[in-house]
Amino acid sequence: MAYVVAEPCIKCKYTDCVEVCPVNCFYEGANFLVIHPDECIDCGACEPVCPTKAIFPESELPAQWKEYQALNTDLSGKWPNIAEKKAPLPEAEEYKDKTGKRAELSTAPGAKK
Repeated sequence: MAYVVAEPCIKCKYTDCVEVCPVNCFYEGANFLVIHPDECIDCGACEPVCPTKAIFPESELPAQWKEYQALNTDLSGKWPNIAEKKAPLPEAEEYKDKTGKRAELSTAPGAKK
């Protein structure tokens, strides 16, 4: 089992989770982060530090965000790995508590190393 990044991360991309991950299993898109399920060791270090509460164990992923399990798997194979904390997106505070952000998810990769 792995952890999954869900909708609350969209257009925020805080990287507090990346900073505490002992195995560097996060991957970066233009406006979203994902976790590679085969690299995640289920330590749970990322979940409590996420400012948007976007990270869930697979078994506790809310039903309305079930598609994010497949999105994390798919996009983590296409996007670059991120291993260091970066500044959040400029609009992060504005989007932090918004809901219904799925249509704003960009599948473009994030910054290269």
